[in-house]
Amino acid sequence: MMTSQEILSVYAAMAALTEQMVQAATRSDWDMLVLLEERVAAHAKSLREQEPAAPMRGAERERKIELIRQMLNADRRIRDLTMPWMEQLSKLINSTGTERRVVSAYGSV
Repeated sequence: MMTSQEILSVYAAMAALTEQMVQAATRSDWDMLVLLEERVAAHAKSLREQEPAAPMRGAERERKIELIRQMLNADRRIRDLTMPWMEQLSKLINSTGTERRVVSAYGSV
C-alpha cells in the first residue's frame, strides 16, 4: 500500500503529464500525446493497485481534489483541441470509404 504522500506524488505527476498533453495537443503532436497518455494510464494503474481504500482527510484530501480538478480541466482542453482533428479524420475516412464504394460499383476511370 502507498502512503498518502506517495499517492499525492503520483497524482501530481499525473497532473503534470496532463498539462504536457495539453501542450502536445496544442502543437498537434499526436505521437507525443499518445506517449504521455500511456504514462498517465500507467500511473492510474498503480493507483488502482496500491491506493488504500480509506479516504484521505484534511489538507491531503483537498490537495488530491485539486489535482483531480486540474486533470479534468486539462482533459477538457485536450478534447477541445482534438475534436476538430478527429472530425477531419472521420471525414477523410468516410470520404475514402465512399470513394472505394464508387470504384467498386463503377470501376476506376
